[in-house]
Amino acid sequence: MTGRLPPLAALRAFEAAARHSSFTRAAAELAMTQAAVSYQIRILEERVGSPLFLRRPRQVVLTETGQALALAATDAFRKIGEAYETARTGSQGTLSITTIPTFAANWLALHLGAFQMEHPRIAVRIETSDVLVDLARDNYDVAIRSGTTGHWPGLDSHFLFRETFSPMLSPALAASIGGVREPADLLRLPIIGSSDDWWRIWFGLVGVDAAEDLAGRPDSRFGSQSYEGRAAVAGLGVGILTPGMFVQELASGSLIQPFDILGDDGQSYWLAYEADRRNVAKIRSFREWLLPNFAAP
Repeated sequence: MTGRLPPLAALRAFEAAARHSSFTRAAAELAMTQAAVSYQIRILEERVGSPLFLRRPRQVVLTETGQALALAATDAFRKIGEAYETARTGSQGTLSITTIPTFAANWLALHLGAFQMEHPRIAVRIETSDVLVDLARDNYDVAIRSGTTGHWPGLDSHFLFRETFSPMLSPALAASIGGVREPADLLRLPIIGSSDDWWRIWFGLVGVDAAEDLAGRPDSRFGSQSYEGRAAVAGLGVGILTPGMFVQELASGSLIQPFDILGDDGQSYWLAYEADRRNVAKIRSFREWLLPNFAAP
């Protein structure tokens, strides 16, 4: 078996260059010079017998052979890393989670302590992004994503909850116009994110023609529901928000939801991970803890 393996130094340099699509960034990660990375990759290409990269100005692109080898190399190094971490610390290592900012701030951060109490030997790393990341390439164990079907190539996914939405505002802002008694009253107040399609959908559900009013307003947006919720709590305007992400604010009264009518654009939250890693202990532990939190009563 050993005779069939390429030089590991060459394979490591190749895997880093493939992941970054750059010899320069691979060199920085591995504390090598760019020339050393290039040399190691040439050694590997000689062993393989064909080019692994197409060299272009300021960019390198994997060939078809390179793509196949890169997938296997990244997976192999990650598995070695996990096994090493377990052997070194006697724990299940670090669970890396990628999710959108609102879910991280308004749900995960509030509940994750319960998971860590149940699994004290698993460390947790959370990264937030609105960009759909590649779990294998970017070294994440699980993702919590928003999507319509939960179907992503190569991933297993589990439904968590529907991403419904409804207007919410501070009690003080509502009181400033003598209370919000009907949907049209909301148009007498500042609207956060007036160009958001959720407003159009929600006002359509309640039979209010708000298109012209909304189009004429300044479009103040904060980049995520989490920030828009904070702005709504501060009384800066009415936000269009997902009730399940603001349970504490609604319970404490810092936000009110004046109408029970919920909009729905077909989006839901999903737990996702690579299908061939479903039985990795830390992923299984997180899945078995998370899903019951969203099970229908």
